[in-house]
Amino acid sequence: MRTSNPPALLSLARKISRHRTSLLAALLVFATALTSIPPAHGESRRAKRKAEKAALADLSDKYKQWLEAVDLIITRDEKSTFLTLAKDYQRDAFIEQFWKVRDPYPGSARNEYRDDYNARIEHALSTFGRLDDDRTRVLLTNGPPLARVEADCTPSLWPMEVWQYKGSDTYSMEFLLLFYQRDRTGPFRLWEPIDGLERLQSVGFSAQGSFNVGGFFGDCGLEADAVRAAVSFVNGQGGPLGASTFFSRLLEPRTKPPAEWTATFETYSTDLPEGAETFEAEVDLDYPGRRQSRSILQIGVSVTKEQITPTVLGEGTSYHLMLNGEILREGQLFDTFRYKFDFPAATVPGDSLPLVAQRYLRPGKYQMILKVEDVTSGKLFRTERDLEVPQLQFDPPPEPEDPETARILAEANNAIRTGENTVQIAPLGGRWQTGLVRIDALTTGSDIAKVTFLLDDQAVLTKRTPPFNVELDLGDVPRSRVLRVEAFDAEENEIASDEVMLNAGPHRFAVRLEEPRRGKTYIQSLRAEANVLVPEGEVVDRVELYLNETLLSTLYQEPFIQPIILPEAEAIAYVRAVAYTPDGRATEDLVFINAPADLEEIDVDFVELYTAVLDRQKRPVEGLEKSDFTVLEDQVPQEILRFEQVRNLPIHVAVMVDTSASMQEEIQETQAAALEFLESAIQHKDRAAVVTFNDHPHLAAKFTSDPGTLASGLAGLKAERGTALYDSLIFCLYYFNGIKGQRAILLLSDGKDESSRFEFEEALDYARRAGVSIYAIGLQLSKKGLDAKRKLNKLVEETGGRSFFIDDISELSEVYATIQQELRSRYLIAYQSNNTSGSKRFRTIEVELPDGSLEAKTLKGYYP
Repeated sequence: MRTSNPPALLSLARKISRHRTSLLAALLVFATALTSIPPAHGESRRAKRKAEKAALADLSDKYKQWLEAVDLIITRDEKSTFLTLAKDYQRDAFIEQFWKVRDPYPGSARNEYRDDYNARIEHALSTFGRLDDDRTRVLLTNGPPLARVEADCTPSLWPMEVWQYKGSDTYSMEFLLLFYQRDRTGPFRLWEPIDGLERLQSVGFSAQGSFNVGGFFGDCGLEADAVRAAVSFVNGQGGPLGASTFFSRLLEPRTKPPAEWTATFETYSTDLPEGAETFEAEVDLDYPGRRQSRSILQIGVSVTKEQITPTVLGEGTSYHLMLNGEILREGQLFDTFRYKFDFPAATVPGDSLPLVAQRYLRPGKYQMILKVEDVTSGKLFRTERDLEVPQLQFDPPPEPEDPETARILAEANNAIRTGENTVQIAPLGGRWQTGLVRIDALTTGSDIAKVTFLLDDQAVLTKRTPPFNVELDLGDVPRSRVLRVEAFDAEENEIASDEVMLNAGPHRFAVRLEEPRRGKTYIQSLRAEANVLVPEGEVVDRVELYLNETLLSTLYQEPFIQPIILPEAEAIAYVRAVAYTPDGRATEDLVFINAPADLEEIDVDFVELYTAVLDRQKRPVEGLEKSDFTVLEDQVPQEILRFEQVRNLPIHVAVMVDTSASMQEEIQETQAAALEFLESAIQHKDRAAVVTFNDHPHLAAKFTSDPGTLASGLAGLKAERGTALYDSLIFCLYYFNGIKGQRAILLLSDGKDESSRFEFEEALDYARRAGVSIYAIGLQLSKKGLDAKRKLNKLVEETGGRSFFIDDISELSEVYATIQQELRSRYLIAYQSNNTSGSKRFRTIEVELPDGSLEAKTLKGYYP
């Protein structure tokens, strides 16, 4: 007998055992309507299962053991995909991706989920000696228990264990579990009410009476109370069916991977399906330059048009090819890549279609596998090549296999930078950058003759000798500014650059074209190079590259670099890069090429107005049409380009809760009302955050749709200290930087600002620039806070929100419900500003309705 931390467990046992109940064996009978399966479908499923069983038998012990270890968390689709893989390097790559999609913090250096899971596997094996044990299953999904009691109840009962949790990874409340080992050998099993108490009895003993819990465990000695408590707790989950639901929840994997990742993994495969129709292609390999210690492998694939099938849509004809590649080093997968090429027939003269891709490889020997798919016909080309990547540090690159390809791409390859001459803006500390800030540019290489600093595209300083730094006055309020540094050689050629967005916030999603260069002339080819900045915790799904409005290629992985062959020499054109996240959000950059020096690029502002329409009773009005609205910018009518009601559009909401000392009596009701709002208003596609504030703001919960995380952000609030309302509001607005779409702040406070560093006018100006609707709830301000009421009203009027002033905290739930209804009843009105003056001054906006009894509430203006 062994007891681990028994006092707490036995205390709980005595509490639960006061409510002893009889456990009756339950038999659940379900009537199931059987639907016949078509024979062909049934046969295909049986054939698939048979093939998977054979594949499992053929696996080496390494992969069999891995499947056994992850059996509890691997999905059916994942296991099926894994068993279709034919090569060990593919299996290794699958395992790496399997853990990657479960990584809770993909930006960190380690995979916390994998490390924790593997540590639990080792713990289970060292403690229980096997993985086919229910104790292992519970340990893997819930972590170790707070207390563990081993009960030796011989001779009448089998060995048992009671586990106590004070909450776990899957269940937030306190709970008990009972495990038993039949025949005193083999694995322990989780006891459920449907098993009945007789399942716990040793051979030769029978249950007495009506299975009364009180006397059934007499042979368990000191552990009897713990066992009774566990039986009573499990049975108290709602009988056999309720307990089954409870256990299903406990054994649910902590992290669910995206369902589509296995399909994505399969699309990267270079294997040819059995019986696939194929075509021929020519492959040319070149090493046009290097990037720091890596050589650049340029892959050229030439496909003749006659071998593939064009897509004819309307009057347009085009070709579409997908290039998949794998590069192996010493039998291990070193790199995978995927490109999609789109060729409008009118823009590609001649008989062949050129597919060009570049990868960065260290010098050495590799094996490369290429597969090209004709998207229209499904025909495939596949080849394997041995590579010996040269060291290009001192010697010129070897002559390319195809001189004509080298001639066409020479211009693009001349733009390759070695990585020796670099310039980088040194990391800036602090939450945001305001006031006088020193900016340092770090350089490498011997060719840099001068460095120029630019702020919002305006040159502010050029230095010809190190240290390369500048001091900038960024103002008192943290505003988004673009800082750029450019390094030049002695001939005034730009040889390196870097760019950052100051005060961008954690949600900025942006793409920037490093190549081609603005104002430069290109004749036959150019090199498109895009850098992508993604919000924390997110990834890039793909980058599309366009020449004018023609999509040329789609890149699914870094580096986002693509040589582009120009169809017409020296014609004015533009290159456009569009980056996407997996959820469909997009951002883009555009660079004109071969443009005259005096070409004026005009920034046209696309303005989105989320507009609420209220009647005289302040109730939302729905069912209006586009023709009912008139939009004026600086008194000039604008054409509405997009109009819809936003019932189903995602919302980003931040709930700001005042936790200053004056909120002491209301803090619990405030928590409850805010949680009620978040649980009812935030749907799966929405995101909410919690910001608490007293004399400083605190981000209690980052943007999420998870109700548990939001509830945790509201838990444990303590009312203390003063009120820094304006500082906290600016902090919250800053947190919205980089987020587009429908955004709102729900601000609850019971008093005026007492300790902010920022003034009201600064907060108001910042709110105007942010474009986030503010819904202000003033508590008990009717008499004592007239000035505070006036300022809150001004904030909501300028941002298209609404103010509520209540005298009792019990009214808060109704206010939140009203706000929720309004957020789901707004109209999206978008227009392209016809103001091309380039002025950065504040532009006023008015939304008018013909019915004078209706009021349109939206932004009062914006800064371009």
